[in-house]
Amino acid sequence: MADKPLLNDIPQAGAAGLIADLARTASTPVLIEIKTDGLGEGLPPIVPALWDHTNQRVIDVQATLNAARQAPARRKGTAKVDTLQSFIDLIERHKDERSAIFAATIGREPKLTAVLDYNTGKAPFWGEHRIVYSFPLTDELKIWIDNNKRAMEQAEFATFLEEHAAELSAPFDAERVEYEQLFRRKIATPSEVLALSRSLEVFVNAKVKQANNLQTGERVLEFADEHVNAKGEPVDIPGIFMIQMRAFVSGDPIRIPVRLNYRLKGGIVWFYELYRWEEWLRVEVRQALKQAGDDTGLPVFEGSPEPQS
Repeated sequence: MADKPLLNDIPQAGAAGLIADLARTASTPVLIEIKTDGLGEGLPPIVPALWDHTNQRVIDVQATLNAARQAPARRKGTAKVDTLQSFIDLIERHKDERSAIFAATIGREPKLTAVLDYNTGKAPFWGEHRIVYSFPLTDELKIWIDNNKRAMEQAEFATFLEEHAAELSAPFDAERVEYEQLFRRKIATPSEVLALSRSLEVFVNAKVKQANNLQTGERVLEFADEHVNAKGEPVDIPGIFMIQMRAFVSGDPIRIPVRLNYRLKGGIVWFYELYRWEEWLRVEVRQALKQAGDDTGLPVFEGSPEPQS
């Protein structure tokens, strides 16, 4: 009976090919399945992966898959809009049951933020798809804010009042009663404010001779003109006036009380104070938040969402 061929009886060329095949098989990545049960929320039941036998590790195929995508895996990024209506319209385009609106209503940088993929009561989400409306201020209001409480020489102040006559507004009856009682000063009409500016222009080179505060709340300045032997003429100084303008681009007009003040120290300097102007802006922001919530049907919150990671 003939002996069976031993392994080493395989022809040399055949053995080399067999070894090469075994090596290739051992080095070829193998598709494996990773079960995710018990690893936390937000994972599919099974995650497919490639196992590298040679290096004993899982091969990262994310970059390869992303390069082959014909659309993003999920929506993310922040859109910035210039008007409240655009904010609402863009929410309507993208919203779902996860979406929510936040409003930063305190401070000088108000903002509405829609988080379209926000956490729900049952599960967390990415929170990476957002729309922001930052309430751009109108140029008119910026100027009034920038010059708030800034001391001005008489000629400069007179010019300022003339240049911004369009923002002056007649007080409503309720405003007149409220602010005259609050500040114990007379509230002025636009014509009275402009009359003051013209008087200041006339007496631009004059020295103040006397300043009186009357019991009626009226204030009177007497100027001594340097060129007419110190002959003084009285000028009525209103204590308060109203301004009205749009606070935000495409927003509604707001009304702000303005206190008029001067200082006598060697000469005279003028300045005004916007009364609680941040509060009037906050009222507008809260109204905008309510409108956005009503128009989109989304929940609204005063505050800021969690920061993006």
